[in-house]
Amino acid sequence: MTESTLTTSTGELRTWLIQRIAEYLEKDPGEIDTEATFEAQGLDSMAALTLCDDIEDQMGLVVEPTLAWDHPTIDELAEFLVTTAAEEH
Repeated sequence: MTESTLTTSTGELRTWLIQRIAEYLEKDPGEIDTEATFEAQGLDSMAALTLCDDIEDQMGLVVEPTLAWDHPTIDELAEFLVTTAAEEH
């Protein structure tokens, strides 16, 4: 496991996820709905895999490639990542 560059704050993770999803979808972060599914917002499988890579790089967590489908909203994913990071440390 590599050193995390993100804290395990749900708020910080939500903000980071919003920024990442907005970049993948070429949208303004204000257009991203944290309660809408990634699929409903237009996230494709390649972007979902890239998100997994970014999470691994930023948090030092190894995540499954199905992460965006197992935790399909930003809110759900942020909660999962906070819990997982706490269990890892």
